[in-house]
Amino acid sequence: MRVALAQINTTVGDVWGNAEKAAGALKEAAGAGAQLVALPELAITGYPPEDLLMRPTFIRDNLRALEAFAAEVPSGVVAAIGFVDLDADLYNACAVVSGGEILHRYHKRYLPNYGVFDENRYFREGSGAPVLKLDGALVGVSICEDIWYPGGPAREQALAGAGVLLNISASPYHRRKGAFRERMLGVRASDYGCYVVFCNLVGGQDELVFDGHSLVFDPEGDLISRARQFEEDLLVVDLYPEEVLTQRLHESRPRKENVERPPEIVSVPGHEKTGPAEPGEHRIEDLLPEEGEVFEALVLGLGDYFRKNGFSRAVLGLSGGIDSSLCAVVASRALGPQNVTGVLMPSRYTSEASNTDAEAIAKNLGIDTQVVPIGPAFDDYREMLEGPFRGLPDDTTEENIQARIRGNIIMAFSNKFGWIALSTGNKSEMSVGYSTLYGDMAGGFAVIKDVPKTLVYRICRYVNETEGRELVPESILTKEPSAELRPGQRDVDSLPPYEILDPILEAYIEEDKGVREIVARGFDEEDVRRVIKLVDAAEYKRRQAPIGIKVTSRAFGRDRRMPMTNRYAERGEGS
Repeated sequence: MRVALAQINTTVGDVWGNAEKAAGALKEAAGAGAQLVALPELAITGYPPEDLLMRPTFIRDNLRALEAFAAEVPSGVVAAIGFVDLDADLYNACAVVSGGEILHRYHKRYLPNYGVFDENRYFREGSGAPVLKLDGALVGVSICEDIWYPGGPAREQALAGAGVLLNISASPYHRRKGAFRERMLGVRASDYGCYVVFCNLVGGQDELVFDGHSLVFDPEGDLISRARQFEEDLLVVDLYPEEVLTQRLHESRPRKENVERPPEIVSVPGHEKTGPAEPGEHRIEDLLPEEGEVFEALVLGLGDYFRKNGFSRAVLGLSGGIDSSLCAVVASRALGPQNVTGVLMPSRYTSEASNTDAEAIAKNLGIDTQVVPIGPAFDDYREMLEGPFRGLPDDTTEENIQARIRGNIIMAFSNKFGWIALSTGNKSEMSVGYSTLYGDMAGGFAVIKDVPKTLVYRICRYVNETEGRELVPESILTKEPSAELRPGQRDVDSLPPYEILDPILEAYIEEDKGVREIVARGFDEEDVRRVIKLVDAAEYKRRQAPIGIKVTSRAFGRDRRMPMTNRYAERGEGS
């Protein structure tokens, strides 16, 4: 049996465009001799459609688009595609289509409702576990979360004799998830003694990025095919379901397990044994290193946000620091250097080295630059506030005024030319509030909002290595981090070194560890308590930040939701 996994990049709400793209992938798969074609979860609507699902017209158009797609599926080819079904209630569904007809509608059984997922808000849980019968071969169909549990429909289908478990998915990316996903699917394959075929969505949707990375495992749990990461791909693989039966004749354990309700067998008519005469060579794409994965996720997420919303050009502040440099690299790769403008906004505290570094990164990338000194505006602000502030020393007020002048200038470029402003703050800064509302936080999209500072450095070095040149100058990589808003300012004057700060933040934000647990890892208690206090105090700032791309296991926003009004504080031992 030749199977094709079409990991396509859909757009939420574009039901007709998505159906057309799916039909194009189907045609290509059929041309490659595929008898079974898998397309991602909710491919018709795009994922996640969120409150569009509250609109009856959207549901109806999704069903009409599915019918249009079904008309493109010829006899002899079976397609499995995700859509939203309406049957007294809404279901996250998979349509089994062949010969222009919808033969079966499977309803997802396990609805994720954690992290970025909110499917219980929209869908009812399904029931059953259909098994397709194609020329005697039995194929179990499920949707995303259904296969993440060591039971449920996949187990029921395997015990009913399915030799192939087909799972269509929209599994969003975060770092290290791909490796975990591979291990999990390999275990499912070996546990059930089946081929596992996993077709995943690819593309950016607001904060989320879907990495593709579709996979096929054999009944021993070994990987036999892997699609590309972060780009559309058609993965074609030949399976031999009859060999699964042979193996099962020598394995008695499944005979001792029972299923309460036998799965429904869905016969696919007119499906002759028309497999390819010669088996194809299985393709296993190489995996990117962690830095490469995150970088490609940023590029895809930013690029799709612009393309799918009709934006074309970006503007950002270029300080000569590591964060704005990485944002400029991502923007130039995602949008093309001709569509990126960097604005240099030097002040009296800006070092000559920073100006030189900002010019160097712009030249290396080939992006346009504008220079707007902020000194005159800062002087005017000080003069305006001289009366109310008389006798008071300079403090963060004056620092933030400079940051807000810069934010105002960036937004002026955005308004005048219709460019989208990119904010350049990283996750470490956003976590502890080391950022200025309406200043460096101003913008329409926060490129590295979920990237810790230490990872920012690693990604820049990865970019230089893969480019074979210093795209990000070494002087930027080695200079001490500073906001340059007062004489001699250094980040370490306000924060622990990032090598200490980032692990504390990961433990507190992503793992929900408490003070004692983090201190037990070897960190100074005073540092831990200070960092936690800063994180909790900055919640109101983060609520006002622009959206950014999720790349860690727990990002701020829809992923981590903490109350702003919140008096909980962990007490010390014996309190």
